[in-house]
Amino acid sequence: MSVYSLLNEGSQLALTALPGGRDLARDLDERVARIPAALNTYGYDPWGYNPEVFKAFLLPAALLYRYWFRCRVQGIRNVPQGRVLLIGNHGGQVAFDGLMVSVAMVLEAEPPRLTRGMGEYWLATLPWFNVVLDRVGSSIGTPQTCADMLRRGECVLAFPEGVRGMNKLYADAYQLQEFGLGFMRLALETDTPIVPFAVVGSEEQAPGIANLHGLARMLGMPSFPVTLTWPWLGPLGMVPLPARYYIRFGEPMRFEGAPNDEDETIEAKVTVVKDRIQTMLREGLAERKSIFL
Repeated sequence: MSVYSLLNEGSQLALTALPGGRDLARDLDERVARIPAALNTYGYDPWGYNPEVFKAFLLPAALLYRYWFRCRVQGIRNVPQGRVLLIGNHGGQVAFDGLMVSVAMVLEAEPPRLTRGMGEYWLATLPWFNVVLDRVGSSIGTPQTCADMLRRGECVLAFPEGVRGMNKLYADAYQLQEFGLGFMRLALETDTPIVPFAVVGSEEQAPGIANLHGLARMLGMPSFPVTLTWPWLGPLGMVPLPARYYIRFGEPMRFEGAPNDEDETIEAKVTVVKDRIQTMLREGLAERKSIFL
């Protein structure tokens, strides 16, 4: 029996034990079946996506979405059909924020969408991880891959902060770090609208208290965060705290200009997107009544 089958069966068992679990499993099957995909005779699309593998990983992600993080979503109708770039804040030490946005696009969007998450380059150094990314519809975030996906009308998700945002300390929670410029050049090159989104709750899932950069360099990692539970509790320390997620999608933003403009020109456009996301974060934090409830 494959790992994918074991993952799928384990998730199915968990879903049957939870209130509404069977309905969620049926809903996932129906919605994944509605996601268009140009599959070859072997069941893979041009970038390696396979619906059956995707469903195997989507089931446990949906459990987290519905029962652990208890996600609440606003503004998902702002995501247009056709090619689009989802650009948002990053936090929480492990990329559950991107995973929850991807689940929201399947469960809450109409019609359901496959979100093409762009992973950090260093993830390709982890055994089998780049293969798993491909099978669930994501990829290592090279500009060429991202541009190809957008030209084919895909929904692409990127975090311009990268690990700077994901592995920051809790003292800097919800304060956006430096944005890379690549997403804006791609938006201009492919004439793609940008939908900003803000995730409130991810910073509390694993509050960072230190970052051991020297150890990270020795291990070939971009960072080695220390949280309230990791590494003190061993593997259990990687389990996120059950902070409630609030995901808010803003209105689409369009930009004009040449993709090869000087950095200063591109940076001015990036700042507009960054400021919009920061405003959405402030609004979300002001409206939040409780971290865990």
